Amino acid sequence: MEDLLRQQIEKIVKLTDEEFAFVLTHFTQRQFKKHQYVVQGGNAAPNDYFVLKGLLKSFYLDESGKMHILQFAMEDWWISDPQAYHNKTLATLNIDCLEDTSTMYISIDNREKLCADLKKMEYFFMKKTTAGYIALQRRILSLMSQKADERYHQFISLYPSLLQRLPKALVASYLGISRETLSRISAV
Repeated sequence: MEDLLRQQIEKIVKLTDEEFAFVLTHFTQRQFKKHQYVVQGGNAAPNDYFVLKGLLKSFYLDESGKMHILQFAMEDWWISDPQAYHNKTLATLNIDCLEDTSTMYISIDNREKLCADLKKMEYFFMKKTTAGYIALQRRILSLMSQKADERYHQFISLYPSLLQRLPKALVASYLGISRETLSRISAV
């Protein structure tokens, strides 16, 4: 399982065996069951999770109780409440498991220590954070400017394997449309 983390890191920076062993000392493995919360709004969210196996969703509940899905995370993806994680504040997002999930996580304190001690990892996290911001910008622009069917086709072209693993109601929530609209556009 640790090999997946090493492969993820080495897409950006190469590590010696000794460096990777040092990196691992800053991570902790944790298993979660389907429907278990990883982060709950209003609680601390001191960890950033790397998904080894499983599927999670990050979402916000508005005042009326409506769920707004911000992100899914499957194998080889990262997930957290970035605001709470980096600012050491209480979470505004919820993260729960859609499948039994295995993760490796790093606390913000361990991440800061790791980056101070191994500059390669500082570069790695900077590149991952930048990629996340770019993806978020694309998502926001998509929600603001694309029609529902365009967002759906973009989703299936970017994440074809997710479509097989997610209930239609969650895909619809992520796309900002009703389940009925999703059924109509996916049938075309």
